[in-house]
Amino acid sequence: MDAQLILENGMRFSGKLFGAEKNIVGEIVFTTGMTGYQETLTDPSYAGQIVTMTFPLIGNYGINLDDMEAKRANLKAFVVREKCDFPSNFRNEMNLDDFLRAQGVVGLEGVDTRAITKILRENGTMKACIVANNPSDEEVRLLLNGLDNSGVIMSTTAEQVYTINEGGKPSVAFIDMGAKDGILRDLAARGCKITVYPANIPASVILESNPDMVFISNGPGDPLDAPGTVDTVKEIVGKLPICGICMGHQIIGLALGCTTQKLKFGHHGANHPVKDLSTGNVFITSQNHNYIVSNYPNDVEETFVNVNDGTCEGIRHKTLPIQSVQFHPEASPGPLDTGWLFDRFLKEVR
Repeated sequence: MDAQLILENGMRFSGKLFGAEKNIVGEIVFTTGMTGYQETLTDPSYAGQIVTMTFPLIGNYGINLDDMEAKRANLKAFVVREKCDFPSNFRNEMNLDDFLRAQGVVGLEGVDTRAITKILRENGTMKACIVANNPSDEEVRLLLNGLDNSGVIMSTTAEQVYTINEGGKPSVAFIDMGAKDGILRDLAARGCKITVYPANIPASVILESNPDMVFISNGPGDPLDAPGTVDTVKEIVGKLPICGICMGHQIIGLALGCTTQKLKFGHHGANHPVKDLSTGNVFITSQNHNYIVSNYPNDVEETFVNVNDGTCEGIRHKTLPIQSVQFHPEASPGPLDTGWLFDRFLKEVR
C-alpha cells in the first residue's frame, strides 16, 4: 500500500507500507547502527517514536526471538530504505515484515532515509506521521497535534514487582523506567539478586526491603515526565549506593540538583565516542537518548563526556556512592567496550 511520511515542517516522503498497515504519529529520530535492528525495534527507549535507519538495507539476517530486548516492539513505526524479504541466517525465525505485522508496528520502505537524517540533523527532532495515500494538510495537522508521549515511561515499565536470581548477592533494587533486558542480564551474570520495581515505586517500599544498592534503568521520553521517581531517589540519597544508566542517569542527576535539557537530534546508534575524564581513554558506545544532564552542583562531578559534541555522558557524587552513565555499557546492540562499568557499579557495594 502506498503511504507518505510527513514531517512537522511539511516535507513529504512517499513509500510503501509493510508490517502493520495503519496511520501513525510519533516523534521521528534516526539511528546510525549498521546492524542491531532487532534490538532497536524492541528497545523500550524508542517508545513513542518513529525510527529511521541510516543504513540502507535492513532485515538481511532476519529476526529471532532470542535477541529481544523486551517482550514486544516498543516504537511507533520503522522507516527503511529497503527491507530484505528473504533473510539468510541460521538463527532466523521470520522476516522483518512478518515480525512488524505480528507486533502491530508500522513499517515504511522505499524512502531516502539519509535525506531524512540530514533534515533532522539540520532542523532537529520533530513530530511526524505515516499516512496511507495522500492526506490533506488539515488531516496531517490534526494527527500531529494529537501526539502525546508523556505517558511512555508507564507504558513500558514493569507491571508488577518480580525477582531474578533469588539468593544472589549483592541484592539490587532495580527501578524499571522501561529497561532493556541486556542490563538485567549483565547484573544477573555477576551474581546479583535483582528485584525489579515499577517506575512509580515509593522510596519507603525500597528502603523496607533493605537492598545493597539501587539501580535505575534506561527508559523512553523526558525524565521530567517520570512518575515521582526523582523524589523517590532523593529520599534514598545518602542511605544506599545508587547507580543508573541512560534515563536512570538523568533521574539521578535531577535528584542531585542538576538540570536536564533536550538535544537537537539526540544520540541514537552504536558508534558514539565517549571520553573517560579520569584516564583520557576513549570508548565507542551504544546510545539512545534525546536528553542530557547539565549544570552540576558543587558536590557532583562529570566523569565522561561525548567526544562529538562535549555533552555529559556520566556523573558521580564526590562523597556519596552514587554514579551513573548516559550511554549503554551492556550494548545490545553495539560494542562491549564499557561492560566493565557494571563491575565498577558493584564495587560501590562490595
